[in-house]
Amino acid sequence: MLTVLKPDFEFSDERGLLVQLVHDGYKQVNMCFSKGGTERGGHFHALNKETFYIVSGSLEITVSENGKNEKYCFSKGDMFAVERNTDHSLKFFEDTVMIVMYDNGVENPDGTKDIINTIKK
Repeated sequence: MLTVLKPDFEFSDERGLLVQLVHDGYKQVNMCFSKGGTERGGHFHALNKETFYIVSGSLEITVSENGKNEKYCFSKGDMFAVERNTDHSLKFFEDTVMIVMYDNGVENPDGTKDIINTIKK
């Protein structure tokens, strides 16, 4: 359901830090800011693996598939991927900045989105 990853490459010197997250395999990349105490998710993607890199902050993610639930906590510098068809919800402990990558992109050619909500509103 969820895979913990490492960036492809990191380099630091007196000027600062460069982190190469990936060099291949993603068609959509977003920057996401979430305020502490908020939640996102309650959905899954049928056509996309979704990969997250935490730039700053911290969160708890719950992933669910076939009645099985798992919870993980991540913070600055952590990277992980949520597999296709895995329901996921994120709770942010503090203001959090993430890079979010999709291997196929969520916008479908017919104008719909590969976001299947699982929370009833």
